[in-house]
Amino acid sequence: MEVRRRTLARILAVVFVFNLAIMGVGAWYSMQQSPPIPDAIDGPDGEPIVTESDVQAGKATFQSNGLMNHGSILGNGAYYGVDYTASALELKVQYMRDYYAQERYGTAYERLEPAEQAGAERLAELDLEETEPEAPEHSEAEAYAHEQVRQEFVDRYHEGSRERGVPAEAIESETDARRFADFALWTAWISHADRPGTDNSYTNNWPYQPGAGNTPTGGTAVWSSISLILLVGAAGIGIWLYKSVTLPEPETSLVSIPDPDEIDVFPSQIAATWFVLVAAVLFIAQTLLGAVLAHYYVERDAFYGIESIAGRDILQWLPFSIAKTYHLDLGILWIAALWLAAGLFLATLLTGHEPSRQRTYVSGLLGAIVVVTVGGFVGVWLGTNGYIDTDSWYWWLIGNEGLEYLEVGRLWQFGLLAGFGFWAVLVARGFKPLLDREPRYGLAHMILYAGGSIGLLFLAGMLYTPETSIVVTEFWRWWVVHMWVEGAFEFFIVAIVGVTLVSMGLLRRQSAEKAVMFQALFVMGTGVIGVSHHYWWVGQPDVWLPLGTVFSTLELIPLVLILFEALGQYRIFATSDETFPYTLPFMFIIASGAWNFLGAGVLGFFINLPLINYYEHGTYLTVAHAHASMFGAFGFLALGMATYMFRITVPGDRWSGRRLRWSFWLLNVGLAVMTLLSLMPVGFAQLEVAFTESYAASRSLAFYNSDLIQLLFWLRVPGDVMIILGAFVFGVDAFAKVSEQTSAVVGESDHPVANRVFSEDDD
Repeated sequence: MEVRRRTLARILAVVFVFNLAIMGVGAWYSMQQSPPIPDAIDGPDGEPIVTESDVQAGKATFQSNGLMNHGSILGNGAYYGVDYTASALELKVQYMRDYYAQERYGTAYERLEPAEQAGAERLAELDLEETEPEAPEHSEAEAYAHEQVRQEFVDRYHEGSRERGVPAEAIESETDARRFADFALWTAWISHADRPGTDNSYTNNWPYQPGAGNTPTGGTAVWSSISLILLVGAAGIGIWLYKSVTLPEPETSLVSIPDPDEIDVFPSQIAATWFVLVAAVLFIAQTLLGAVLAHYYVERDAFYGIESIAGRDILQWLPFSIAKTYHLDLGILWIAALWLAAGLFLATLLTGHEPSRQRTYVSGLLGAIVVVTVGGFVGVWLGTNGYIDTDSWYWWLIGNEGLEYLEVGRLWQFGLLAGFGFWAVLVARGFKPLLDREPRYGLAHMILYAGGSIGLLFLAGMLYTPETSIVVTEFWRWWVVHMWVEGAFEFFIVAIVGVTLVSMGLLRRQSAEKAVMFQALFVMGTGVIGVSHHYWWVGQPDVWLPLGTVFSTLELIPLVLILFEALGQYRIFATSDETFPYTLPFMFIIASGAWNFLGAGVLGFFINLPLINYYEHGTYLTVAHAHASMFGAFGFLALGMATYMFRITVPGDRWSGRRLRWSFWLLNVGLAVMTLLSLMPVGFAQLEVAFTESYAASRSLAFYNSDLIQLLFWLRVPGDVMIILGAFVFGVDAFAKVSEQTSAVVGESDHPVANRVFSEDDD
C-alpha cells in the first residue's frame, strides 16, 4: 500500500500528542502516589528514631558524594558496590534475626538449631509485615537493627573499606554517613511496606528478599506471559509493515553518486570536523577509564601495581565513583559532539549554502562546549571530594548533582542546554534554503525536530531539586535518560541516516522523508511510554507495570525496521562496483543498525520481561545491554558520520581508509568479545544467584570475589584492549585527516548535491 508523506506526518503528530498526554497524566498520578516520607518513625519508647529531615539529608549526602556511581539505589546506578536498598534490607533482616535469637535463646542466630532459626526468622518477618505506612513505628528489634545498619554504613563509607573499593572519608563525617543509612533504610522500608489498598509493597516487592516477605507479585508473572505473546506479534507486525508499505529503497543503478572530489567544501564544514578531534580525545579517555573501571572489579584498591610505582593511592586519587562518572559522561559527550558536527556539516552539504559568519559561530559552539565540559568535570571532582559545602545549594548547582547520566551540576546542565539551542539555530541557518521550500514534515525539518527533542527532553532533568523524593526524582531522570535513548536518539539515527543517503545520491529526498517519518512514528510511538518499564521497582504506582510491559515489547518494531534498513544499505554497496566512494561510512552505519537490534532489541527485550527484570534489575546483563546499545548503536553511527565528513573534506589523492578499517574491526570485535565473553556470562551468573538466594547476594562482595566471576572479569581484557586500540587508531586517523583536508577549502560555487536536492519536485 502507498503511504503519502502528509499522511505519515499527521499520524506522527497524533501519536506524539497522545504519548505526551499519557505521560502527562501519568506524571500527575505518580506524584500523587509517591511513597510518603514520615515526619518521624518512632521507637518502642515513643521517641523518634529517624525523621523526614534525616532522610532528606541522607539523600543529599548520597548525591553530593557521587555514591550513585559506586553502588545503586532501588537498583539504579553503578553495580560495583552494593545496592544500598537491598543491602540495607538484608542487613535489617539479619540484625532483627540476631535480636530475636539473643532475646529468645540467649545466643547468636548462626548458632541456633534450624528449628530455632526458623522461629527467629518468622518473628522478624512478622515485624516487617506489621509496618503501617501512615504512622510507622519500629519494634525493639527494628530499632536495634536500624542502629546497627547506621554503624555498618559509618564503617563502610566514612571509615572506608578498601576490600569494597571505598576510600576513607568517602562520606566526610560520621553524622552524614548515619544520615545516608537513614535514607537507604527508608528505601528499604518502602520495599517491604505494603502500599495502601494492595497486597504488595510500594516497589512491587522488589528486591527479592524472602526473609522480608519480598517475592514476585502475580502481576509480574502475568505480564511477563503477555509480553512473550506480544513479542511474536510485534515482530510479525514489523516485518509485515516493512514489506507492505511502499517506501522506495535506493537503487544504485538509477542514481548518480557524487564523487567526493566534486563536492565543494565550505569553511564551516571544515570547522565542524574539528568537533571530531575533540570527540576523538574524549573517546580515548573514555576507553582508558573503562579499563580502570573493569580492573577495579579484580583489584579494588590497586591497578596493576602502578600506584606503588607512582607513589599515589589510586583509591583515594581516582575512586570508582569519579572514574565511573567521567566514563559515562565522556561517552555521551563524544557521541553528541559527532552528532552535532554531522548536523552542521550536512546542512551546508544539502543546500550548497553557507550563512555569513557560520564558521565563526561553529567554532564558538565548539569552544563553549569544551568550557562547559571542563567546568562540569571539575565541579564533579570538587563536589565528590567534599570541597563544596553540602549544607548549601552550591553542591548541586556547580558541583556534583550525583544522579547517573546527570551528574554535572545544574549550572553546567543549563550550559549544555543552551549549547543545544545554539546548535539548532546554526543548523536552521544552514538548512534555511531547504526549510523555505519544503513542507514542515520535510527532511530538514526532521533533523531539527530530532536534534531539538534531545535538548527539549533535557528539561525534564530540571523538574526536581535535592529536596524532591528519590522516587519522584527517578521518574523525571528516566524521562531524560530513556527518552533520549529510545526516543530522541533513535529518531536522530533515522533522520541523520536518511539525510546521508540523500547526500550520497542513493535516495530521493521525498523517499527519505517517508522512510524517516515511518520509522520515527514507531520510535516515538513506543519509546516514549516505554520509559515506564523503569518505574516498576522504584516506588511508582502499579499502573506502570502493564504500560511498561506492552510498550517495551512494542519497542522491538522500530528496531526490526532499522535492522531491515541496515541490511538494505548493505546491499547498496555490496552490489555496487569498486568505485563506490562511501563504503567505509556505510560499514559504520550498518554496524550501528546491527548492534542496535542486538543491544537494544534482543538484550533489551530479554531484560525487560517483568519476571526476568525483577531478578536481573541492576546486574551485569544491564551492563551488556547498555554497552551494546549505547556504544554499538549510537557510537558507531557517530563514527560513521565522522568518516563520511572526512571522506568529503579530504582530497581523493590524500585519502586513505586503511586506519579507519582497522579501527572499525578492532571496535566491533572488541565489543563482541567484551559482551559475549565477560559481561553476559557475569550477568547470567548474577541472575542465578539472585533467583536461588537473594538479590543482595547477587550484588555482594562474596559473589564478585568468587573464582568463576574473577575469571570472567579477566576475560574482559582482550575485548577492552581491542576497543582501546580501536579508539587510538581512530584518534590518530582523525588528526591526520584534519591536517590533510585544509587545501580542500573553497568558496561558494557549483554544488552537485544541492543542485540535485533542489531539482527534485516536492510532491
